[in-house]
Amino acid sequence: LVGRSFDRHQPNLRGLPWWNATAPLVLAHVGAPQAALLRSELAYQNHVAASPAYAALPRGPVHADLFRDNVMFDGEELTGVFDFYFAGVDAWLFDLAVCLNDWCTDPASGAHDADRASRMLGAYQAVRPLSAAERALLPAMLRAGALRFWISRLWDFHLPREASMLTPHDPAHFERVLRERVARPVRA
Repeated sequence: LVGRSFDRHQPNLRGLPWWNATAPLVLAHVGAPQAALLRSELAYQNHVAASPAYAALPRGPVHADLFRDNVMFDGEELTGVFDFYFAGVDAWLFDLAVCLNDWCTDPASGAHDADRASRMLGAYQAVRPLSAAERALLPAMLRAGALRFWISRLWDFHLPREASMLTPHDPAHFERVLRERVARPVRA
């Protein structure tokens, strides 16, 4: 909320335009079931992004990569957030979905952890309550967050770029998360 008055604007560099440009490049590196899921989900996300409900989502500066390994705690106290490399302006709901997909997901199966998610959503909404439209679009944004990181991990794994500190993560994790979000939509 503090960032609402920030006057600079950079789009989410790993948002839908990047997904649309990058997906065709990684398709050659996946099997038929993964390719079908990737094409289907990308079509779905383009459909969602073209909707008036999506256009009306509150937007502002987002971290866009707020995974557990990008924050520091001293006991229960949050002491730092880092890795703002992909920060930009996007729907706040997308940023929340990225967090839920990492912080509130079983790493082995990709399954949603309802208890952790309920606590995270409760704490979030104590500061910024979700609108009815945001609650309705949460399942789609959880899928969007999973798709974004599946594509980027496929990209990093199969088409690595020069980066001294880049260690590619297993793309299969976010494929599992995406399949879970499609099969079992999460409601707010």
